[in-house]
Amino acid sequence: MDRFMEGPETLFRVGGIPITDTVFIGWIVMAFLLGAGFVVARLLKDRPKGMQAYAEIIVNGCKSLVSDTMGSDKLGFFPFIGALVLFIFISNILGVAGVRPPTSDVNITMGMAILTFLMVQYYRAKAKGILGYIKSFGDPIVFLFPLNIISELAAPVSLGMRLFGNILGGSIIVALIYEVIPVAVPIPFHMYFDIFVGAIQTYIFAMLTMVFVKMAME
Repeated sequence: MDRFMEGPETLFRVGGIPITDTVFIGWIVMAFLLGAGFVVARLLKDRPKGMQAYAEIIVNGCKSLVSDTMGSDKLGFFPFIGALVLFIFISNILGVAGVRPPTSDVNITMGMAILTFLMVQYYRAKAKGILGYIKSFGDPIVFLFPLNIISELAAPVSLGMRLFGNILGGSIIVALIYEVIPVAVPIPFHMYFDIFVGAIQTYIFAMLTMVFVKMAME
């Protein structure tokens, strides 16, 4: 359990920048997704089976999620949301293999939250124009301008910290159970904290991202 309490471990440095175990594992997850996507794309068949069948289920599920939440006219966001869902979910469930989930690192979750924040601001400015974008922070009265700024900045913090806190908390609880019962940990604990909670947090992060972007565009 100590390794979770001490935070990510620095494995090596690149140009003086520390690369932690969570960042390195995140790179591996991204490489896996890129490789799997390349392989599936090269082996596409008219009658899907095997890996292609599972891939199509995932793709159609993500498309339906985007369409139902943002509208069928905004399926252009599907590649981003789909990649986000796959990365977060695979990262979340790595605890089953005894690996520290990348999403238990606040730097990674906040990085994704900041990316969402930048998207929201971009599409809001695009929809309202620069002048309208600035004026929108004074709605409904100009005296609320500071509060609206704070509210806007709080959104990515809440988004990133929610994912980080839930995944780290689950990892610590499972690690604590290993300390108490070193011989064997009941499978239901892994099923709940690593898979079930991981799936729920993936859905929440993706859903809030889509809702924030949709509201900004409107």
